[in-house]
Amino acid sequence: MGKKSRSGNNSSFPFPFPFQGPGDARQWDEAAYRRSLLSERRLAHRTIFRAAFAPSPLSLSSERHSLNLNLNPDDHLLQSPSSSPSPSLPDTLVTASSDGSVAAYSSSSSSSPLHFHQFAIIQAHQGPVYDLQFSGDHSHSLLFSAGDDGHIRAWKWTNVLNCKQGHHINPILDIVNPQQEDPWGARSPIPETNAIAVHQQEGCIFSAAGDGCAYAWDLDTGKCKTVFRGHQDYLHSVAVCKLSNQIVTGSEDGTSRIWDCRSGKCTNVISPNKKYKSGESSWVSSVAVDPSESWLACGSFGGLSVWSLVSNECIFNIERPSPIQDVVFDNNQILSVGGEPVLSRHSINGSLISQVKCAPSSPFSVSLHPSGVVAVAGYGGLVDVISEYGSHLCTFSCIGFDDVA
Repeated sequence: MGKKSRSGNNSSFPFPFPFQGPGDARQWDEAAYRRSLLSERRLAHRTIFRAAFAPSPLSLSSERHSLNLNLNPDDHLLQSPSSSPSPSLPDTLVTASSDGSVAAYSSSSSSSPLHFHQFAIIQAHQGPVYDLQFSGDHSHSLLFSAGDDGHIRAWKWTNVLNCKQGHHINPILDIVNPQQEDPWGARSPIPETNAIAVHQQEGCIFSAAGDGCAYAWDLDTGKCKTVFRGHQDYLHSVAVCKLSNQIVTGSEDGTSRIWDCRSGKCTNVISPNKKYKSGESSWVSSVAVDPSESWLACGSFGGLSVWSLVSNECIFNIERPSPIQDVVFDNNQILSVGGEPVLSRHSINGSLISQVKCAPSSPFSVSLHPSGVVAVAGYGGLVDVISEYGSHLCTFSCIGFDDVA
């Protein structure tokens, strides 16, 4: 990503001159100059791995995401917005950062254009935070975070909302991945947690870990209920099929597996990258299941594919010049982002509906609000908020914990 140009008398210099006096080089502040350099570098290399919309008291996601179970794959038009009340614009967005922080941003939706400003930030993990998930309604929401340190932490959302800038709060639940032990008693490093998925009805959270296993954790006790073994490399993603009590995982080994939550056994293996030879890069970086649990979308090294969970057949497979890093369903359409600064929208039959340029040069996350607003986040600490019609509502840079502490 290139440097942004700056206006002013010293526009040719990449950073502001930290003079104590007006243009007097004899009062040069070396410490301020170093701080400005470090701040600029942190921002330039910061990555937002997940941006998630916080639940709203007026959330109408169930109405907007009601999907026709008899959907024809050729019917790729959005359902009529007049069939249900129109949800309001998002008011709060939460980000997971490479510096270990989780930050909350509120919108001034009454003003035009839309603008987000940070009002809370916590140091959630030691190392990057890879995923965020909400559970519960607005008044009793829990925010779950997972990161490179191998921990899954639950935060009371009201505590995060009321946390002052730079202050510390304690999670109400702290789960850590198990370590492997060799015959001599030496333990392996704690494997990272790359993705999480909450199943509120069953009272558990699923995690995709760096040791090649998925785990089911009891939210009351914090203990492991089930271990899902079978992948040959570390996991990138996990999604829950709540109706069938299954989970879907995506792995570095190039496969996506479907698991029965009761037995912990794999019931199906999907290989979106069959054409790649053994040893070639062919990971499955993201998986998503539509609300009817009829379709599975896989984002991978080779591109985007959609599979029928009823017949286990591939509906379409689209090759892309760069890897797909995140996918999400919007009714009967699929939103995807990856290694190029583009938000793509496909129909369930593989037709390209639209492509919108987005601010992050390499997006890692795409999230959907019940109103249809989309948040794309990624490299450079940037979050791009885009309307359901493809217009840019706002773009902002995320502030790290070190910037406010």
